[in-house]
Amino acid sequence: MRTKQIELYKEKLKLSDYQKEVLIGLLLGDGHLETQNNGKTYRLKIEHTYWQKEYTDWLYQIFKDWVLTAPQEKEQAVNDVLYKKYWFSTVSHGAFRFYAQQFYQNKHKILPKLIHKWLSPLAITVWFMDDGSLKSNRHRALIFNTQSFSKTEVLRLSKIMEDKFGIAMALRKQSRKTEELYQLITIKDGAEKLAELIKPYILPSMKYKLGKLG
Repeated sequence: MRTKQIELYKEKLKLSDYQKEVLIGLLLGDGHLETQNNGKTYRLKIEHTYWQKEYTDWLYQIFKDWVLTAPQEKEQAVNDVLYKKYWFSTVSHGAFRFYAQQFYQNKHKILPKLIHKWLSPLAITVWFMDDGSLKSNRHRALIFNTQSFSKTEVLRLSKIMEDKFGIAMALRKQSRKTEELYQLITIKDGAEKLAELIKPYILPSMKYKLGKLG
């Protein structure tokens, strides 16, 4: 598609309510927005390990109208170990600018002020598929990897999850030499309630993250 055709095509694009909910979940997780023109437009980039191909393909189908090139494979070396990745990115578009302004400050991810309004069962499911896990095979607790947010932000997420969805959660400290990071972990009957909330939406290939609760 030629540049002029692409620009004309992009003018017709508009995020649906469903896409917006999925986008919120992705930005709470591993999804990220990047700009190449100082914030005028942004593109959404999705990248996962190859064994999460079904999940990446599902996301691709949701944003297919926004993507010019189908998902691709690549190899990435981390500490001399090769990992197979599967990824795609959308076109750069002004529709993503609002979400970039809400989720990023000085290129650092932050928790939006309006997140209490935007969190929905679908958004939470995408967030969990993207960046959630079972504590271990010996525990029923479920975890969100919220290390990219500050302690205050994770506390706020915990309160929203309980106030809005009745899901009891607490902070789980993850220490590093230079900083303290925090995960969000279910407590009491929070794991059961979270599992029930996301079961209608979670992909079959991602149910392993729920352990016996799936």
